Amino acid sequence: MEVMADIYAFLMGNIVTFILVLSLLVFVHEMGHYLVGRWCGIRILAFSVGFGPEIFGFTDRHGTRWKIAVIPLGGYVRFFGDEDASSKPDSDKLAAMSEEDRARSFAGAKLWKRAATVAAGPIANFLLAIAIFTILFSVYGRSVADPVVSEVTPDGVAAAAGILPGDLLVAIDGGKVETFDDVRRYVGIRPSQQIVVTIERGGQKLDLPMVPQRVDRTDQFGNKIEVGQIGIVTSKEVGNFRLQTYTPLQALRESVIETRDIVTGTFKYIGNIFRGTMRADQLGGPIRVAQASGQMASLGIGAVLQLAAMLSVSIGLLNLMPVPVLDGGHLMFYAVEAVRGKPLGAKAQEIAFRIGLAMILTLMVFTTWNDVGAIRG
Repeated sequence: MEVMADIYAFLMGNIVTFILVLSLLVFVHEMGHYLVGRWCGIRILAFSVGFGPEIFGFTDRHGTRWKIAVIPLGGYVRFFGDEDASSKPDSDKLAAMSEEDRARSFAGAKLWKRAATVAAGPIANFLLAIAIFTILFSVYGRSVADPVVSEVTPDGVAAAAGILPGDLLVAIDGGKVETFDDVRRYVGIRPSQQIVVTIERGGQKLDLPMVPQRVDRTDQFGNKIEVGQIGIVTSKEVGNFRLQTYTPLQALRESVIETRDIVTGTFKYIGNIFRGTMRADQLGGPIRVAQASGQMASLGIGAVLQLAAMLSVSIGLLNLMPVPVLDGGHLMFYAVEAVRGKPLGAKAQEIAFRIGLAMILTLMVFTTWNDVGAIRG
């Protein structure tokens, strides 16, 4: 009962921002499916934000039912000929259709049309993230600092490798370093993995190998975050703290880079879990997303938009996982179909969908368990 009380109190403090942010991301994702599906001539029966019983909705002149459902943890576009919201084809209905109706069904569409329609959802999420970051960088700019060391932790790995105050970090593993944040990002997702930091000192460049330590940090809201750390800091005087402003085109370029970095960082974190260099307890579900939404709301609209952009990338990536039920699973089926020259049999698809559903439910249970543990502290 005490655990449930903690969760209830926690959700009530964060639920409004959570619903607004998640609904936006779901709407954009499903709109990607909808727009490309319509462009491909596929009939669409329903567009839903949320699952379960309908709260309210309307039917447009094309026969599509637009609705808001009671459970705000996702959404779907249901195409003509689908058995359910996961776009699993209804074999009996398809067999009974006329040639004209079958051509307007999702399963009866050409392979490239189905693939384009499915891929459009995750792509829409990536484009939304880029658009949000572009707005943020254009309006707010970005706080940056030069990658100059002002202090070295005495017992840290940087000190052991030979880094000194005043050193300028110019590259890591051969990649150019432009700001101190570049260093923090790169090192943060590489605990217990050897890296080579290139510094400039007295006009000379030195390559210093080191292995970042895995440490637990606490953010401004008290959340524990596991990161890699080498033990260096910069200061306002040494690092030349400043606000970097961007033109719209520069902001767009930075937004594409930011989105790319989130994608690569996500894959790196997952790889770290399998290698055992980072714990899996930082994988969060709806409860932790609700927590982050409320925390960002306390910092203002800019912070909420930044969270929305990051979550949009995460939703796009999650849906591209090659798991039946998800968009990536459908794309995997279409790849097999392209090679075989015909789709997988109904029985094989049914088994695959059941396995995919079990995998998603397992992931939901695991992340929810992590969320509860995080709330309990």
